[in-house]
Amino acid sequence: MTLSVSVALCTYNGARYIGEQVRSICLQTLPPSEIVLSDDASTDGCVELAQEALETCQRERPGLSIRFRPIRNAKALRVTKNFEQAASACTADLIALSDQDDVWHPERLARMVAEFEARPDLLLLHTDARLVDGSLEPLGNTLFHALEVKPFERAWIHEGRAFDVFLRRNLVTGATTLFRRSLLVQALPFPKEWLHDEWLGIVAAAIGRVDVLEQELIDYRQHESNQIGARRDSFMGKVRKALASRGTTHQDRARKAELLLERLLSLGDQVAADTIRKLRDKLEHQRFRAALPASRLARCVPVLREAMTGRYEKFGRGARGVVRDLFESV
Repeated sequence: MTLSVSVALCTYNGARYIGEQVRSICLQTLPPSEIVLSDDASTDGCVELAQEALETCQRERPGLSIRFRPIRNAKALRVTKNFEQAASACTADLIALSDQDDVWHPERLARMVAEFEARPDLLLLHTDARLVDGSLEPLGNTLFHALEVKPFERAWIHEGRAFDVFLRRNLVTGATTLFRRSLLVQALPFPKEWLHDEWLGIVAAAIGRVDVLEQELIDYRQHESNQIGARRDSFMGKVRKALASRGTTHQDRARKAELLLERLLSLGDQVAADTIRKLRDKLEHQRFRAALPASRLARCVPVLREAMTGRYEKFGRGARGVVRDLFESV
């Protein structure tokens, strides 16, 4: 029996593109059973436009049965909590996350659902995406290119080492993600300090199997209104980041690690002892970075000592993190 799919679609003043996205969902070779649309206090009629797009598809394709379940927020929840609300309301076996402005390739759900049917241990699956502009014109590269995904990172995920990858950095983009609804038992509630997709990805990797398909199964639109986009930094962009103010970045990352540790400890023997050990090591590294002195000169010795432990490589971008900690301003 084919696994059923709910689409958790979140909107915020998405009238410009929502019709195209809903239509691409309806035209899947394996359509979902429902679309749960959680709207974050929009004022542009995008919920009605989404429903109209679905009804148009149903008229064009007699027999197409997709339930439309809108949830309207009087006050905006913002991205993470809006997706939490949408996912929590889903009823199917699998949940596909959806932004309001992308376009799915017709075979997206069929290709991904087949992986779950063949692999009972698979909890979460994500994919690459083709980057396009506001008019759906290809930008000539992909999401994984923009994220500078390395061959070893892909290999580790395929080998069942996604948790090791995600301790370094998040590679799960919600718009490309499908996961078993059962994951919500451990993942809810989503901490507001985390983005919904990175939280789902790392919790899934801590308790089960995560994998990635390297095909581009959606057009991931890049435009001026993106809340979260994907743009590869230029060399000068990386230099500017290395010299930018530290702000609260490292304190925020330490707090996120603390929240993750609290959640995983609460899951008891669902989480391997080695996973907890790695996370504690990650937390120690983040606390070290958060406590570095304001003086660049005073950072030199402790940063170099920390580099000798290998933790910059285990829990970040290696030499790039060392350079940032040496040169970032206060």
